[in-house]
Amino acid sequence: MTETVLQSLAARLAAVSFDDFPEATVRKAKLHVLDTFGVAIAGAASAETRMALAALGAERLSGASSIWGTPHTVDARTAALVNGVSAHALELDDCGGCDHSGAVVLPAVVAALGEIDRPVHGREFLKSALIGYEVGRRVLEAAGGYETHNGLGWHSTGTCGAFGAAAAVGTLYGFDAARIASALGLACSFAGGTWAFIHDGSPAKKLHSGRAAEGGLLAARLAGDGFAGPGDVFDATAWGSFFQAFCREESDPSALVGGFGDNWRIERCSIKPHATCRGTHSAIDAVDKLLGDYGLASADVAAITVDMSGFQFGMCSGKTLKTRAQAQMSLPYAVAARLQYGKVSLKELEERAWSDIGIEHWLERLDVRIDPAMVDEAEPLVALTTRDGRHLKTTVEFPLGSPANPLSDERLIAKYEELAGSVLASAKVEGLRDLVLMLDDCTDTRALLGWLQ
Repeated sequence: MTETVLQSLAARLAAVSFDDFPEATVRKAKLHVLDTFGVAIAGAASAETRMALAALGAERLSGASSIWGTPHTVDARTAALVNGVSAHALELDDCGGCDHSGAVVLPAVVAALGEIDRPVHGREFLKSALIGYEVGRRVLEAAGGYETHNGLGWHSTGTCGAFGAAAAVGTLYGFDAARIASALGLACSFAGGTWAFIHDGSPAKKLHSGRAAEGGLLAARLAGDGFAGPGDVFDATAWGSFFQAFCREESDPSALVGGFGDNWRIERCSIKPHATCRGTHSAIDAVDKLLGDYGLASADVAAITVDMSGFQFGMCSGKTLKTRAQAQMSLPYAVAARLQYGKVSLKELEERAWSDIGIEHWLERLDVRIDPAMVDEAEPLVALTTRDGRHLKTTVEFPLGSPANPLSDERLIAKYEELAGSVLASAKVEGLRDLVLMLDDCTDTRALLGWLQ
């Protein structure tokens, strides 16, 4: 019988050794783990996490998996769900994978740790996370890529992330190719999440990462107990397959396996310096650049024009600011906040910040337009008109935090320490930091469960 794409992918995943990952890739993985932990610990104090905990009755639950940044220990499924919500709540988690791979893969893998009754070496943990990033991104690429798949209305963090979480947990469990294939097949039953939240500022976007983490974990657990997944889940023509249901004519299943191992997908992921949608970051950096290059202060700016692609316009051009979720997804607000406050951090995502009269004044002077000549993934063109009549413009092709313009280790670690320190005592912040940065030498990563509480 001819090998299916699913079987081919599963065979490759099962054959991966930790030594297949270059030292630089392992280093980057540890930084993404640290960053995700920081934003999730801070996110534990978010309204979204508090509501999720209340809805699930977490205080009445018990188990060995921790809810990060809280004293709760619960069952693994609940932990994966809630920690996934926390990791994405602040819009500061990494991107460029499934899209938000860290907020999906790491809650699932850490939750699974609580159910394993043997020491789990850091190399096993990191390999599992790297496999999760790899699969989540490859599924998105096979679904036509970010702009195509999300342009159809799907939120790829939820739809593609579930596969990444299933692959990561299956790898941690030591599955052979057959069981990895089953886990991936079952993950399709947990794939979901659309961009409906964009219209009214619903926090539903934060739920997608949690549900993908929970679904991937459950898919792997079911596969481990012999529950068989559909073998044609990645068939481009089979009725009911992932590609037929989610992207039809746009799919390329060969992208799931093409060049496997040549370029690990975590290498294309970004770490965020700004607390807003990644689609707004280039514009923030463009304002930074123009003000810096010409020695300007915000008070020197009379008007702002932003030209962007139709895809980016539909995703983050809104000026309605009635919820934090709307502020997080608004490029006009991100630019206004940079001009009003000098930065776009968590404080600028609080209601008192986005409801300030100064923000309203900046929004009145800001025009956002569609440039029909721009391809979907193009970064916006930002133009400032100064009070003395100058017209200055620039595009930042590689925003800060992207692989081509990465955050320094010092700035990334400082971001983690500030975020984790908003919830944890300094001794825990430092202990968790040191453990993560030495994960590949850690003999039992189950210690993470205590450090994260």
